[in-house]
Amino acid sequence: MKTLSLRVDPRRSIPTAFALLLAMNTQAAADKMLFDFQTSTNTAAWQIVNDDVMGGVSRSGFRLTNDLAVFQGDVSLENNGGFASVRSLPARHDLAECDAFVIRVRGDGRSYKFTARTDRSFDSAIYQTVFTTKKGEWEEHRLPFKQFVATFRGRVLSNEPPLDGAKVTSVGFLISDKQDGPFQLAVAWIKAAPPAFNTLAIVPRPIL
Repeated sequence: MKTLSLRVDPRRSIPTAFALLLAMNTQAAADKMLFDFQTSTNTAAWQIVNDDVMGGVSRSGFRLTNDLAVFQGDVSLENNGGFASVRSLPARHDLAECDAFVIRVRGDGRSYKFTARTDRSFDSAIYQTVFTTKKGEWEEHRLPFKQFVATFRGRVLSNEPPLDGAKVTSVGFLISDKQDGPFQLAVAWIKAAPPAFNTLAIVPRPIL
């Protein structure tokens, strides 16, 4: 992140200087849309992966309805299962200038995980972070890259580097809250966001 020096006339009021800083940050890089299900129908570019890969019987689907993508199904803890997930197919996203994902979702009160991958192979490490929904309410969740934890088949990987936006190839949703029963998560869009604020050094300008 670059550090900018801004010379501010000390005779100006603090609110005026602060307004100037906000204006500069408003002109910073905009969010990058990754998937907008309100305007496109690209749910075909997503893949379901449930616990049946290890003998479980959980079910899920990912479909477009009423200009929204809906991740829906039923989690079962039978046969040592207990998870359902969906992920986008590998693609180049180039999120080097971003430091967070922002998602707009409407859930059912259950906790979900947003996931990211940096490897194109099917069975690779997953970076994930948890978000909790409010039943029936639309919410926007900002999920900083630094909060993501690297895992593999449910185990935390201590030797993996932090999530690098420049290497992200896939994103997705996962439910594994150790609860049986149906679930439903509606998704309006998924974005990647640049840092919320630049680091600015305010240098007073001498009065001549």
